[in-house]
Amino acid sequence: MDFEISEAKIKQYEVDGYFILESIIPDADLQLLRSECQSAVDEIDAEMDLKGINVLGLSHRGKRYFCGQSYRTHPRLGSFIFSDLMASICRATIGANAYFHNDQYVVKSGKTGMKFSWHQDSAYVQARIGDHPEHLTCWCALDDVNEENGTAYLLPISRYGKRELVEHIKDEETNDRVGYSGDDPGEPIIAPVGSIAVFSSLTFHRSGPNTTGATRRVYLAQYSPTPLIRKPGEYPQYFAEPFLKEGVSIIDNKLSKT
Repeated sequence: MDFEISEAKIKQYEVDGYFILESIIPDADLQLLRSECQSAVDEIDAEMDLKGINVLGLSHRGKRYFCGQSYRTHPRLGSFIFSDLMASICRATIGANAYFHNDQYVVKSGKTGMKFSWHQDSAYVQARIGDHPEHLTCWCALDDVNEENGTAYLLPISRYGKRELVEHIKDEETNDRVGYSGDDPGEPIIAPVGSIAVFSSLTFHRSGPNTTGATRRVYLAQYSPTPLIRKPGEYPQYFAEPFLKEGVSIIDNKLSKT
């Protein structure tokens, strides 16, 4: 079935580069996303153990985890990635043709104080594959999110003043890419579990530290209007899997993996 995205939300995406859908993820999908999360974190810890390290890319053991390309090792996620809900969001934002680009879990452990710097998602893609079109991130809250547990903050494009990729500088201590150092604090995503913040790859966002005693979990699914192909020899391998063609979902071969 189609999920209706209001004209007001679509207009907000055009002007500010984002909108939020509260409590939109169906219960069965939310249960699935949560069940796969811990094993994705365990895989990162196991890789760190094997290499004898405590920092792997953007992941810092026991503090924050970025579990990229989770669909590759957790194919059951396909039932959400290629769902009617995500199809409706794609149609409302990037249009009638859409490709599944990438996914990852972002997990912040309680009482760690680990934040994430202002950046555009396109900056991370640019570093891997070069020039590419504006695409879409769906930031799915697997717990209630608020300023105390390290929610994300979005900088409306209308306030930033331009919708384009800017140069980012790598923070050698955290491996973050940093693209904005202005005074605007952004708008916090304060939403109940099962909500989705939908934003452009050109929308600046950051997140604060998790000062609570509980873990904060988010699942990201990203989509593009054309295939985003990696540079030869570069890691990670992005998916570039067809999802929508002329507005119609192409899902049979994806869901057969589950």
